[in-house]
Amino acid sequence: MRYDELIQPDNGQPAIPIQIVDKIGFETWLSEQTDAVRTATKAQKFEGALNDMAILPDDRPGEWSIVAGVTDAGKLTIWSLSKLAEALPEGNYRLVDGEAGDAMIGWMLGHYRYQEYVSEPKITGARVLLVKEPGGIASVVLQAAATSLVRDLVNCPAADMGPNALEAATKRIGHSHKAEISVVGGEALETGYPLIHAVGKAAMRDHAPRLIELIWGDERHPRVAIVGKGITFDSGGLDIKSASGMRIMKKDMGGAAHALALAELIMAAHLPVRLHLLIAAAENSISGNALRPGDVVKSRKGITVEIDNTDAEGRLVLADALTKAVEDKATLIVDFATLTGAARTALGPDLPAMFSNHDDVASGLLSAANAVSDPVWRMPLWAPYAEMLDSDIADTANSGGSFAGAVTAALFMQKFVPDDISWVHLDTYAWRPVSKPGRPKGGEALGLRAVFRYLTDTYPVR
Repeated sequence: MRYDELIQPDNGQPAIPIQIVDKIGFETWLSEQTDAVRTATKAQKFEGALNDMAILPDDRPGEWSIVAGVTDAGKLTIWSLSKLAEALPEGNYRLVDGEAGDAMIGWMLGHYRYQEYVSEPKITGARVLLVKEPGGIASVVLQAAATSLVRDLVNCPAADMGPNALEAATKRIGHSHKAEISVVGGEALETGYPLIHAVGKAAMRDHAPRLIELIWGDERHPRVAIVGKGITFDSGGLDIKSASGMRIMKKDMGGAAHALALAELIMAAHLPVRLHLLIAAAENSISGNALRPGDVVKSRKGITVEIDNTDAEGRLVLADALTKAVEDKATLIVDFATLTGAARTALGPDLPAMFSNHDDVASGLLSAANAVSDPVWRMPLWAPYAEMLDSDIADTANSGGSFAGAVTAALFMQKFVPDDISWVHLDTYAWRPVSKPGRPKGGEALGLRAVFRYLTDTYPVR
C-alpha cells in the first residue's frame, strides 16, 4: 500500500468525522452531547482514555461519527491517531477540529503490516485521512516510507537478508536516485578492509562480506557520511551467544537498514549535501577459519586490534568503514549500529544511545529529536574509560569488559575518527519487543527521523 494514498487534502469527498477528547475534557465534552450520544459512549465504556474510541450515532439514518481518546486533545502527538488507523473500517475520515500535524505519520504507520512469509496475508483496506494541510504531506510520506523500509529490512529472515541482499537493496534505491554504487567484497577485503574481512570470513562461501558504498549529490556541497553496521546475522562467533541471545540476531543489520533509509530520505528531499553511504555487511558466523579470541588484526587505519571477544564484532566492521569516510574527507559522520546490550540495559528498547565528539552537534540532534518525537539520549565519551580497552600485545583491544559497555564501544570507534571531524554514533536497538499502536512487534526505526530533522535543519534546501 502506498502511503501517499492514505493522506489526502480535503477535496469535499464524504468523510466520517473524528472528534478527539482527553480524560480531562471528557466530562465537559459529554455534557454537550445529545442523549443518544451519551448513551452510546456509556454502552461502549468510553471515557476519553488514550487509544479508546467509540462509534457515535447521527440524527441522519445510516450516518455515524467517531470519538477518540488522546493524551492531550489540544496537541496531537505522532502516535495519537495510530490506533484509529488500525481499527477503523475502510473509508475516508476527517478531524472535526484542528490539524493532524505529525499525527499523519502515525496514521500512515498504523497501516504497516509485515506479511511476506504469511501463507494467507490479511488484507485490510485503506483508511484515508483528509487533511487541511496538504503542504506537509510529501515530507511525512517520505518519513513513513523510510520507517517502513527499516522495518521491512530488519524483519526479513537472515537467510534472505544476507550481505548480497543489502547490496541489492542499496543498488535498487541508489539507482532510482542516479547515485554511484561501488562494492568491495570477498577476499578482496583482506588488504583494504581487514577488519570487515576478519569478521565475515567464516561465512565467506555462502554470505561473503562486503563494503557497500553509495555516492550522491553535488561535489561542491558539504560531504556527509552515513555509516551502517550490516551484520546480517550474529551468532557471536566463537564466543557464541546463547539460544535466547541469538533468537533475534537477524536484526543485527538494523544499523545498515537505518543508514540506507536515511540515505534515501536525503536523496528524495534533495538536501544540499554530498552524500557518502557506507554499509559494512558481513555475517558473524562460525567455521574452521573463524576469527578467534586472542587474534590480532591490523585495521585499515593501521591500528592493531586484539580480539578479546568475537561477539564485539560490530565495532570492528564499523572501524574500517569509518576510516574510509575519514579518508574521503567527510565533514560530518553519522553511524547507526545495533552495537551493545549495555545500551539496552541502560536505556531500554526505545531510546538509542547517542554519542558525539562535538557538543554543538549533540545539542542540535537532541533538539531535532525532541521536535519530531523521535527521542535519543546522549551518553558520554568518558575518556578515563579508554584504559579498559588496553591490550598487552596490540594497540587496542576490541572489548572493554563488563563495565560501561556502550561507552567503551563508542571509545573504541572514536579511535578511528579525528577530533576535527564531527561524528555522531547511535547505538540503536532497531527492534520493538512489544506492539503498540502504529508500532508492531519487530523491526523498528529509532533515531532515524531525529537525524533526518537535524540534517534538514543543518543543510536546508534553498
